[in-house]
Amino acid sequence: MSYSDLIPFATVRQLEYIEAIEKAGSIAKGAKALGITDRVLKRALAAIRRRAALQGHSPAHDMTKTVPDGFTVKGVSTYYDQDGKPKGQWVKSAVDQEARDALMREAFDAMAQELPRVAPIKTPTTTSADLATVYTLTDSHVGALCWHKEGGADWDLKIAEATLTGCFEHMVNASPASEVGVVAQLGDFLHQDSISPVTPTSHHVLDADGRFSKVVQVAVRVLRRVVGLALQKHKRVVVLLAEGNHDITSSIWLRTMFAALYENEPRVQVIDSPLPYYALQHGETMLCWHHGHLKKNDQLPLLFASQFPQMWGSTAKRYAHTGHRHHVEEKEHSGMTVTQHPTLAARDAYAARGGWIAERQATAITYHRSFGRIGSVTVTPEMLT
Repeated sequence: MSYSDLIPFATVRQLEYIEAIEKAGSIAKGAKALGITDRVLKRALAAIRRRAALQGHSPAHDMTKTVPDGFTVKGVSTYYDQDGKPKGQWVKSAVDQEARDALMREAFDAMAQELPRVAPIKTPTTTSADLATVYTLTDSHVGALCWHKEGGADWDLKIAEATLTGCFEHMVNASPASEVGVVAQLGDFLHQDSISPVTPTSHHVLDADGRFSKVVQVAVRVLRRVVGLALQKHKRVVVLLAEGNHDITSSIWLRTMFAALYENEPRVQVIDSPLPYYALQHGETMLCWHHGHLKKNDQLPLLFASQFPQMWGSTAKRYAHTGHRHHVEEKEHSGMTVTQHPTLAARDAYAARGGWIAERQATAITYHRSFGRIGSVTVTPEMLT
């Protein structure tokens, strides 16, 4: 049986699978040649067929007219001649966000397979098993271009890199040697989500610094630097790369990339959840995160209690962290304290013209496994000068 008709719908890795099957003559022999199980190959073929069907290719069902990547077949009408053979066909297509997201995730997974892995580094010898320190970076807007005459301070790729890494290093140095360190990047890390400098959903035009490829390079370099700093301080490092409203797609490839980069580092855990509500249990303390673009702060306690009922029931101290609104707000609700974090980034023209003013800062908060929050360290950009 030939699988050549599936080639246009396969990723680079899946192409290798198809070539191995074609060369060996069967799935079993192809799997043996690749050093994997035939189950892996069968699952890969099924995934390719699903992707092909979404684009209108399923010869077994007389579907041969395809639609472009990122679209889905909305409907297929086939009419047959008197002998039961297809005579004509109407194919209706539509943009399918779920299908596009699935395609992007598969593409990112395939690209991540080619990434070099970061080698493990020496584990710190002295850490406190009772403590977990959460380093929050939110609404960093890497790639934004801000002008001091409008917003009071400048912000570009160079300034963003120096500010984010400098402030993070200060927080790490000033925090206790907790056994667990959480790099909580709470979303909107990138100012734009594609080549075009516009917001992903509303398509508002953004003030952007440089081409998107440069933005990506700086973003990855900053995150690798902060994860490395955390590894030098803490025995275990949890990396959260949350979805924001500015970087919905980029948060997907960032999670995929960093999970692959640190695949060989057993001390790093990348939270790989497509749902934009995240939680981690540290003893009797529950730590939760959400960017803030989908739910208001007062809605989060009930949402996290419903989303993570077992964790909620087995903890006595519970904390949620959000960003999105660029200013500080903290309120104790029934069963959970919600902290809204500000940004280190400068105000862009949109914020400045809207009259939104907030102090720029970032905070590392240390939690005890039994007693909850026990201390914090706050840094501002001015501390770097």
